[in-house]
This record gives sequence, structure tokens and C-alpha cells, in this order.
Amino acid sequence: MKKTFSILLILLTFISFYGTAQEKKAPIKVGSKKFTESVILGEIITQLGRLKDPDIIHLREIGGTRVVWNALLKGDIDIYPEYTGTIREEIFASKMLSENAMIDSLKKLHISMSKSLGFNDTYALGMKESLAEKLNIKTISDLRNHPNLKFGFSNEFMDRKDGWPGLQAAYNLPQKNVRGLDHDLAYRGLEDGSIDVVDLYSTDAEIRYYHLKVLKDNLHYFPDYKAVLLYKSSLKNANPLALKSILRLEGSISDSEMINMNAEAKIDKIPEQEIAANFIKQKFSLSTEYKKDTIWSRLFYNTKQHLFMVLISLFAAILLSIPLGITAHRNIKIGKIILSVVGIIQTIPSLALLVFMIPLLGIGSWPAIVALFLYSLLPIVRNTYSGLEDIPLNISESAEAIGLPPFARLRLVELPLASRSILSGIKTSAVINVGTATLGALIGAGGYGQPILTGIRLDDVSLILQGAIPAAVLALLVQWFFDLLELVIVPKGLRLK
Repeated sequence: MKKTFSILLILLTFISFYGTAQEKKAPIKVGSKKFTESVILGEIITQLGRLKDPDIIHLREIGGTRVVWNALLKGDIDIYPEYTGTIREEIFASKMLSENAMIDSLKKLHISMSKSLGFNDTYALGMKESLAEKLNIKTISDLRNHPNLKFGFSNEFMDRKDGWPGLQAAYNLPQKNVRGLDHDLAYRGLEDGSIDVVDLYSTDAEIRYYHLKVLKDNLHYFPDYKAVLLYKSSLKNANPLALKSILRLEGSISDSEMINMNAEAKIDKIPEQEIAANFIKQKFSLSTEYKKDTIWSRLFYNTKQHLFMVLISLFAAILLSIPLGITAHRNIKIGKIILSVVGIIQTIPSLALLVFMIPLLGIGSWPAIVALFLYSLLPIVRNTYSGLEDIPLNISESAEAIGLPPFARLRLVELPLASRSILSGIKTSAVINVGTATLGALIGAGGYGQPILTGIRLDDVSLILQGAIPAAVLALLVQWFFDLLELVIVPKGLRLK
């Protein structure tokens, strides 16, 4: 009886614990794109949501439209700020939907759209005021008379349906010197004269900062880009209080207020968290809490994220690559296939490989880890193969002649002799891994790439250095670590003098 009672007690305890775990709400994840306005809006959403849900988190600067939209569909984020023009022209590009039809299409995907936040951030073209005045350029149509002007557009604008291809056709623009580059770097190009015309957002702080002339869209090519919130419809039931708090934003931000907030971040270097808190206090008379980061707290957090990506990806690559290198050495036909496959992987651009991982693994650390793992394979596989191939034939034959079985030959003779080459491959992979991991910030993985991206966006050299210098130092530390490891692993007679 006591035994039965004990079993029932354990079962009830388990059911109670499981039920409590099930009832606990998952935190709302807010996403933002990699430009200043989106980050500010993401921070405002986060702080308003925290008034009702303290666990809400903000995943900052996680990519362009497609990356963030796909993250919303997959459930990697729950809500993010978007624009009606982008939804119509980019997300539902082939359908040419009215606003009501757009809302219905979103509902079919279990996505809801808020009312307008109050401001319109449409696309525009701009150039330096001095150059526009010199060439008497006031409208986009006037660009036809100056075919030699150099255009520099954001990479997203280069490919969007409502971007450069459609604009060129609508205005019959003759320019051929057109390049794609990061939106924030384009402004620097204007400043140093390497670019004459760029795409703008109408609420960009840089318009005043760089003294730019916004060219009139005289054919009314660009649609309205009213700011809205896209969110998972399930939030209405899962966390209605936090959602209600967030939706206070509807109709609350004017064009001038958004321009001023962008200017505070870009020009005055005020942190987005502080800008968001000030706006909420002024607009809604509410006080919100936010974490004030120091250089050291950011360094510690970024180092932790960076090491997490590097160590896991490198360790996994070592576990797989050394056996692959051994197999390539032992079997010529299979070896050619192995070396070809890892070589092809290495030729895939790192940014493309990161993007390929998103549909499979979502955003965050794990797609970055898998991409880094794949990039780490080639140096270790090839150096393992080469180290074994370079062992003098007479040594291999001697080991075989004294009756050592294959595994013992490998463990006692071949791997020790190839150890210097194998360790060299691991060292190369590790150093490359540290540098490539900075790109993980583009898909929300954080690490040292995060301050670099933010520094580029805000034109802040000190922030860029907060990511670049630690990454360089970590690469040097990794190299020194493997130099010391060579003293332990590599036989004394094989070490480099």
C-alpha cells in the first residue's frame, strides 16, 4: 500500500510540474531589421511590452526584409515593425494587393497587421545639395540628362520589385554605373564623391546630416510606406495584455518625431534604449526600464556569444574532419570525392551560406554554428590527408613489417608523424572561424559582429573597434594556444624550429 501511495505521489508531482511548465508563457520575441529606424521601433515595442511581460526580448538587426519576414513565419520572432509598401511590393510582390486584400493574405498565414503607427517612410533618391544645384537636378526625371552619374543603392533596393529595376524602367534612366552596397556605407560614398546618387528613406536623419537634396518623385513611382506592426495572430490569446500595451503605438508617431528619433541615434549618438524610453515617457507618460550597457558588459556578452559559436563549430569540425582525412588517405576514389566536396563548400560565399541555413535552422546562433562548421572542414581534412600522404614509405612499410595491425599503425606511427600537419590545419580553421563568426550578427547570432554592424549603421568608429579589436585579439590568442599545444602533441623531432 505504501509503495502504491508513493508511486501515485510521484506521478502527481510530475503531472503538477509538467502542467506548471506548460502554463508558463514563452517570452515575446521582438525583431528588427538592420537599420536605425527599425531598431528604435523594435526597442519601443519591447519596452511597451515589458510593462506587462518582463520577459519580452529584442532580437536586434537580424537582417533585411526576407530574413525578418521568414523569421516571423517560422516563429523565431513574434512581432516586428514593417511598412505597407514593403509588404505589398516585396513580401507579396506578385499579387499587387490592395490594403484590405493584403490584410486578408496575412491572416491566411496567421499574421496580423496593426493600424499605421502614424508616419510614412517611403523610398526616395537623394544627392548632395551642392551637386544637385550645380547640375540643376530637382526631380528623378532630371537624372536622364546626366547618364554619367554614379549610382550607389542598398543591396535590397537593387533587387526589390519596387527598387532599381522598376524605377529605371519607369523613368527610362540611362545610367550604367550602378552598384549595390550597404545602405549606411552609401552615405560615406556620397561624402567622398565616389557615389553621386543613393536611395534614401524619407525619415533618414542623414538627409540633414549630409545636406542632401531629396529628388521629387514626379511620376509618383514609390508607393506609401506606412509604418505598421506585423505579429503572430496567436499573440492575441497567448499574451493579450502585452499586445494591447504594444498597440498603443498605433497612430502615435509623426514623421517629424521619427526623423528626430533617428537623428538622436545617428547624430547625437544616444542609445536606442534611451531614445525609446524618452519617447514613451513623453507620449504616454509612462516610465519604462531598460538595461544600460557599458563597454565591459558588452565585451563580456559578445565574447561569450562569439566563443560559443567558435568552440562548438570547431570542435564538431575536428571530430569529423580528421576521420574524413584518414579515409581520403586510405581510399583514393572516396578521397577524391571527400576533398572535392569540402573544397566546393569552401567556395560558397559565407553570407550566402548563412542565408541558406535560415530556412533549415531559423535565425540565431545555430545556423551560424553550422555554417562555421562547414567552413572549418577543408583545412583540417586537407592537412590530415597531406600529413598522412607525406609520411615516408619506408616508415609505413617498417610498421607493417613488424606486424602492427592497421589501427595500431595509425595510432602509434601515422597520426604522431602527421600531427604537425593536422594541428596546422586545425589552427588555420580556428583563426578563419574567429573572423568569419563576426558575420553571424547578420542573422541574429550576436558576437563581435554585433558592435561592428551597429557601428557601421551609426557611423561610429568606436563601436566598430569594440568588435574588430577583440576579434583580432581572439584570433591571436587562438594562434598562440595552438602554438603551445604543438609543444605537447607534436613529437619533439617534428616541431618547427
